[in-house]
Amino acid sequence: MVKHDLLGVGGIVNTEDLVSVFERQAEHYDSRWQKVAPVYLGLYFLLESVFSSLSVKARVLCVGVGTGKELLYLAAKFPGWRFTAVEPSLAMLDVCRRNAEAAGIAERCQFHHGFLDSLPEADNSYDAATCFLVSQFILNQQDRVAFFEQIARKLKLGAILATADLCADTESVQYDELLPMWCSFMSGARATTEQIDRTKDAYTRDVAVLSADKVTAIIAAGGFELPVPFFQSGLLQGWFTRRI
Repeated sequence: MVKHDLLGVGGIVNTEDLVSVFERQAEHYDSRWQKVAPVYLGLYFLLESVFSSLSVKARVLCVGVGTGKELLYLAAKFPGWRFTAVEPSLAMLDVCRRNAEAAGIAERCQFHHGFLDSLPEADNSYDAATCFLVSQFILNQQDRVAFFEQIARKLKLGAILATADLCADTESVQYDELLPMWCSFMSGARATTEQIDRTKDAYTRDVAVLSADKVTAIIAAGGFELPVPFFQSGLLQGWFTRRI
């Protein structure tokens, strides 16, 4: 779920650069981010309830699945569901596939290497979708709307989208207070001024950290109902919504 080194990412200028970051992290990714497990497990715990109305044979699209943590969690809770894992980093997708095989759920999964626009699956195919820490890397807001439009096209009418990204009003006093806490949490120790400054710079240059109002407006413009917030931990916020 944690898609990059939240303290050290830098110099990401295009999609290829971003994918290469994930390629380098893939093999040691899960162990590296075990320290933030309480956050993503809290998100998944609530996600289970968000998706509780889905049928026992639901099809779920996991966009930017990484090493497959949300997929593994949902597959264990809902043994009748089938999943399509979409991931542009082949190394990350390989880890996801191995994790699914180890969990005994690979036969319920389709693994697609590439971006969502290259997924051959027909439109209106899925009952739900997850998209965690993905859209924040789309810096242009119109491109971000188009990304959610791509997700919407793959979903049935009324299907549920659960999405989460880093989110804050970066011009507010609260952000200046929250960011040092977030940096300390991510590093496992009190963050230095240099770490805080580096993170703030990265979140300005490489990550579209926007206010909740802006993020939800982008999602809604992509073809969804106004999103409902269901999770927040530090700078990470999650919403659920339905395709209209």
